[in-house]
Amino acid sequence: MPVDPSLVGRVFPPTRPYAVTEEHVRSFVAAIGGAYDGGPAPATYPIVLAFEAMNAFLETEAIELHRIVHGEQRFSYERPVVPGDVLVATLTVSGLRQIAGNDIIGTTSEVTDETGALVCSTSATLVHRAADA
Repeated sequence: MPVDPSLVGRVFPPTRPYAVTEEHVRSFVAAIGGAYDGGPAPATYPIVLAFEAMNAFLETEAIELHRIVHGEQRFSYERPVVPGDVLVATLTVSGLRQIAGNDIIGTTSEVTDETGALVCSTSATLVHRAADA
């Protein structure tokens, strides 16, 4: 079933607060094949929150994860993510188009700190494959 076009512009509830710790950053860096020696988190670290926001959106809208192909991901920073930050991500559906029965869903997630200040924005393109694809 196609995704409802009225979702464009809809803002979903923020994720639960996520405390960034050196241990979390070290585990993330190890998972991507690096070594962490302190300092800011890698540029792709906010995917941890953006993925949680995306999964909540998919679950709320009953969009099956196994039909999703992740097409693109971008990050735009106001400042680096550092251990000690407490962050939340708020996802907005920024676009939707249908091509050959597939839904191309654009999302934007704003990652903010405990003061509400924007830390970074992430944008993603998700392809929701048609049932017969």
